[in-house]
Amino acid sequence: MNKSSDFRTLCVHAGELKDTQYGGAISPLYASTSYNYDDVDIKQYPRYFNTPNQRGLCEKIAALEGAETGLIFGSGMAAVSTALLSHLRSGDHVVFQDDIYGGTRNFIKKEFPKYGIEYSFTKGLNAADFKAKITPQTKGIYIETPSNPLLKITDLKAVSDLAKSESIWTMIDNTFASPVNQNPIAHGIDIVIHSATKYLGGHSDISAGVVLASESIIEKVYESAKNLGGNLSEYTVWLLERSIKTLYIRVQAQNKNAQLLSNFLQDQDWVREVYYPGLESHKDHQIAKQQMSGFGGMLSFNLAPGLDTKKFLKGLEMVKPTMSLAGIESTALSPRLTSHSLLSEEERQAQGITEQMVRFSAGIEAIEDIKTDVLQSITKIS
Repeated sequence: MNKSSDFRTLCVHAGELKDTQYGGAISPLYASTSYNYDDVDIKQYPRYFNTPNQRGLCEKIAALEGAETGLIFGSGMAAVSTALLSHLRSGDHVVFQDDIYGGTRNFIKKEFPKYGIEYSFTKGLNAADFKAKITPQTKGIYIETPSNPLLKITDLKAVSDLAKSESIWTMIDNTFASPVNQNPIAHGIDIVIHSATKYLGGHSDISAGVVLASESIIEKVYESAKNLGGNLSEYTVWLLERSIKTLYIRVQAQNKNAQLLSNFLQDQDWVREVYYPGLESHKDHQIAKQQMSGFGGMLSFNLAPGLDTKKFLKGLEMVKPTMSLAGIESTALSPRLTSHSLLSEEERQAQGITEQMVRFSAGIEAIEDIKTDVLQSITKIS
């Protein structure tokens, strides 16, 4: 294939394996867990992240993010934990954005003390907030933008410039944006992480994670990864490669539905606030416009006081009140009871996560059907 830089073409063709035996149109699946070791350039083994399907998928996702290379893991948290532990040791310090995924925050609080790793959370998302937390022992900054679940936006270039001036690394969870909407490496961020369970997989049937960076950084992550054993099965790798072929068209449809739904919700008297970076009323809208090519398929909103969030979610008939996000079907949940349930009530309140909050993942259904389902559920509980 002629080399192309078009994102749509890369989704389909980057990293694909050729079926040289039968000429099939898709990448063949190499399911073996045992390969020849004698007189070969690469000793292939699943736990070494270097089997044919693993290498092909890494090439595809790296091309989408503008990275040199990457590693595929069994879950988003396997990617997060391995990336962090490979860059930290006892006595080191790292600055975390306060608004991050609850599972990541729980990992930091529970596991870092065991390794003697120090950490701080910022109170804001400006570069000054991060700078205020940097110490002589700080090795890096970890951010997530748009954030989960309030869709707060962190200025990528400002954080990157700060980190470079302090000679420390930067790491981002880019799950909510997806490579379709945001490419942090282009803004100077060193390491990009995705829960590939979400938009990259896109069909609510894959659990995976990915770390993307320069070859030298990934080599460092690899040294920890092969010991921690977080590799992904070959069949799931093959399924994920298949799913990414439709990533662009899926996410474009989800972007459109999320924007239309946000516009609709902000005009409803049963909604108190809507959080979506595509709204001009969003306080970080201008930053989002500068660093995102699309505003994503995720939004959150607070129901008006007196409305029961549990009853609203249970009353949905088409929209699924389920865990996770980013599938082609619309889903909704209470962050307080799911993604951020491991946080203390005090931590949730500090982040603005209330009992009235609903996190909504826009699917690819007709927007009028989504609106109709939301309205019929509100009507039942009002």
